[in-house]
Amino acid sequence: MPIQPHQQRQVAESFGIDPRRYDRTRPRYPDALIERLVAPEVLDVGIGTGIVARALRERGCRVLGVEPDPRMADFSRRDGFDVEVATVEQWDPRGRVFDAVVAGQTWHWVDPVAGAAKAGAVLREGGRLTLFWNAGQPSPEAAAAFKEVYERLMPESMMARAYGSSASAVQMYSSMLDTAEGGMREAGVFGEAERWRWDWEHVYSRDEWLDQVPAQGAHTTLPPDQLAALVAATGEAIDALGGSFVMSFATVAVTATRAR
Repeated sequence: MPIQPHQQRQVAESFGIDPRRYDRTRPRYPDALIERLVAPEVLDVGIGTGIVARALRERGCRVLGVEPDPRMADFSRRDGFDVEVATVEQWDPRGRVFDAVVAGQTWHWVDPVAGAAKAGAVLREGGRLTLFWNAGQPSPEAAAAFKEVYERLMPESMMARAYGSSASAVQMYSSMLDTAEGGMREAGVFGEAERWRWDWEHVYSRDEWLDQVPAQGAHTTLPPDQLAALVAATGEAIDALGGSFVMSFATVAVTATRAR
């Protein structure tokens, strides 16, 4: 059986290598999604640098974060959030309950059944669990250019497979949604799951894209010389595209309420 993402703890807990870069470069989420997440008391699973938490705090929510990487937890604490260092599977809620549990771009690092069971245990009846991701699809020209870079420099990597696949980013992320929904179902306390989606675009300049390359999960554990070669080759590829490219995003979510 292949290793599942939540079992790859070295990668799962590697994003804190440069929290400022992560916070600066990671794409945000549509306002329409954030509005649906608003609730008085929210548990943010994998709060990271607080990207989701800040958006919710601006709308009046009180947010508690759970985060396995102490470096990311420290970053969010400096922004005023209460953050407890643990995986959500091992986290002790100490009797606390919440109106909503959310996870942005993090639930694939969580055991889907144990995580859903913990969420169900801390949600009030009628409280909502919402798990969401940004699925980014570069323009066909950019995808082909990135495919050549990764097949040359990282031929066995997840990114080489992704850019070389005929499946769209949404199709690849659909397996995460399926896994998450299956975990909710197996937890046995949630109603029927729903799926949400919002489509949007962003034009990345060369510098903007290169700034976020080191913050991607496939790159956070690379040796410095390999990362530098990847950044240089990617920059050359974007230069050949005219210095920028369009990234089409689909923000996809699966959500369910605690029924009993």
